Amino acid sequence: MRELQDMNPLRCAVLLVALLSFTICTLTSSEEFPLRTALPPEIVPFIGTLYATCRMNPNTQLAPGMPKVYGQVLFKQTGPEGELRVTFRLHGLPTSDSQSRAIHIHQYGDLSEGCTSTGGHFNPSGINHPHHPGDFGNFVPRNGKIRQSVDSDATLFGGWSVLGRAVVIHEREDDLGLGGDAGSLLHGNAGNRVACCVIGMSSPKQWNKFHN
Repeated sequence: MRELQDMNPLRCAVLLVALLSFTICTLTSSEEFPLRTALPPEIVPFIGTLYATCRMNPNTQLAPGMPKVYGQVLFKQTGPEGELRVTFRLHGLPTSDSQSRAIHIHQYGDLSEGCTSTGGHFNPSGINHPHHPGDFGNFVPRNGKIRQSVDSDATLFGGWSVLGRAVVIHEREDDLGLGGDAGSLLHGNAGNRVACCVIGMSSPKQWNKFHN
């Protein structure tokens, strides 16, 4: 206090202005950029539930003879602690066989080089396959279609959200980490990437269309 009293008036004024400016900037920043952990505003009108969708299209770098798969993947999760429900509505797979197909979430929502640029499996905790949060498993088409719903360990909330990441369909089934080689523990040796899409937040409209 003695030091403040001895300080000349001009210096006191400069310090006061600097302190006031810092306080205003801090408050403004806090108002404009809320905490990163805050819940998305979209959950408010939907009673704490987030919805997402992913429009599936064939890989733009599809290998010859590979099927052209189209369709939609739908997501619904009620709150950060709620279970993520995922529905697959896909078509374009061969009707002449029942080849099981692996479906995974991949790291990047980057389709600039087709499905190749989506990166590897989304694996934020660095664990072995098949325990990645986006390892959906294998699906057996019927009449060239996949119509199935599953519960997933992935989430639409927080730092590990899969929003903006990609869903990829592979040419073969996933060996579920039992293949006995390094590839098995990375990606399940599921083969080429047949189709992919980027997960984006949506309204409940599409989900309700197929679940009511």
